[in-house]
Amino acid sequence: MPAQICVRPWEFYVEPFRIVGNLYYVGNRDVSSHLIDTGQGLILLDTAYPQTVYLLLESIRRLGFDPDDICCILHCHAHYDHFGGTRAIVELTGAKTALGREDIEILEEKPELSWAPEYGVPFYETFQVDRPLDDGDTISMGNATIECLRVPGHTPGSMAYFVEITDKGTIHTVGIHGGPGLNTLTKEYLEKHGLPLSRRTDYMRSVERLKERTVDVFIGAHPGQNATLDKRAAMKDGKNPFLDKTAWPLFLDSLEKRAREAFGLA
Repeated sequence: MPAQICVRPWEFYVEPFRIVGNLYYVGNRDVSSHLIDTGQGLILLDTAYPQTVYLLLESIRRLGFDPDDICCILHCHAHYDHFGGTRAIVELTGAKTALGREDIEILEEKPELSWAPEYGVPFYETFQVDRPLDDGDTISMGNATIECLRVPGHTPGSMAYFVEITDKGTIHTVGIHGGPGLNTLTKEYLEKHGLPLSRRTDYMRSVERLKERTVDVFIGAHPGQNATLDKRAAMKDGKNPFLDKTAWPLFLDSLEKRAREAFGLA
């Protein structure tokens, strides 16, 4: 049985909004997508499902942008809910794509690891990766320079992204952990797909590495990871709950605690 969002995607629509500066939320209630207006083209972070592409494009238009101006599509990792809509958007806009190098194998050779089977749907919407991303790469366009860090664990090529966004004369560091999920690190999943237990060690090391970073605006690969919708509802009277230096370390601490419990390290 396909996931509900694949059957009735319109029920997951979220009105798009500005998070801070030139950073916008254009995702749905299940999976995040973010848009950066660089002044010289749009950068899109994650495309969600094929079934929700029309919602994503509508969100971009509602903000006053033209989807044809999408020049670059970044991906958190190679799972169906994060890159399922990419092929359609590439064919519509001509945008270039970027994905963690170690995840390209999932896209090209191992669709069974794309998480599409767990959603109850086939995955056929493959696309050409124009830029394989390595640890420490940067992507620059217009007023934005995005730093790319490899954070293996959830998938081998999961990426974290950091970008400085200016709002009302103040520079804020925006950060996202693109692979915080533990669902691919259960004993059952690893054994089923013949994957090494060392992926758990990779995950813990990734969390520790991200703790070294200071982030002013924490955005999630899924809206539940950073309470995106609750924060949106609380944006009133000039207050912006996304501006919170404590959210990033608290999130990483919670990931570490949950992982230790799940891995029997607590």
